[in-house]
Amino acid sequence: MSFAVPAAAYDRFMGRYSTLLSPQLADLAGVRDGQRVLDVGCGPGALIAELVERVGASAVSAVDPSEPFVVAARERNPAVDVQQAFAEQLPFPGGMFDVTLAQLVVHFMSDPAAGVAEMRRVTRQNGVVAACVWDHAGDQGPLSPFWEAARDLDPELEDESRLMGSSEGDLFRLFESAGLAEVEETALSVRVEHPSFDEWWEPFTLGVGPAGSHVAGLDAERRARLREHCRALLPDPPFVLAAIAWTARGLA
Repeated sequence: MSFAVPAAAYDRFMGRYSTLLSPQLADLAGVRDGQRVLDVGCGPGALIAELVERVGASAVSAVDPSEPFVVAARERNPAVDVQQAFAEQLPFPGGMFDVTLAQLVVHFMSDPAAGVAEMRRVTRQNGVVAACVWDHAGDQGPLSPFWEAARDLDPELEDESRLMGSSEGDLFRLFESAGLAEVEETALSVRVEHPSFDEWWEPFTLGVGPAGSHVAGLDAERRARLREHCRALLPDPPFVLAAIAWTARGLA
């Protein structure tokens, strides 16, 4: 899936969670000074910023299929090599990177197996490949209250729970099938405080991802019903949402 939305919309929708996830994923992958690192599906650049702090801009490369995101990532990180490309066709020679990362993107790849195989290809022998995806299937992702409310109103709705990586064990099996060695799976977690219901809800109206597309497809009455059902399911504000991301790490 390509996100043809402004970078600022993504920042307000998912950036509030992904910025907290980035240092944890970088820690898990052992990103450190002296390495060359690739961010696959970089979005507007939450993980890029973390990588630049650790290894310097000249040692970071990134790709994303969304033109608005690529433009934003370049503007925010002008010394980083950011290219518009799909994970399944990475524009780099084999063995170029010490660490290759994919934060919150495997489930949106058109062919996750091919995408992870490409991540392995561009990583040097015994280099690290790591990825994470929210636990949508276990209802422990940051969007879980939204999807619970949406399913209550439309039981036939297809949410994000069946996407690759959204269930425990998905990434482990995907990494092993791609030929990665010493694969380990873990769970990373974040906690975000929302000062008001409107602060939580408004980003869902910006058209970002499957949730935003679902809201955009509703008429005014059905959108209002969904909004109020979400309000009923959430605690009184301010409230904290805790979210888990299934995460895998392996060696190329």
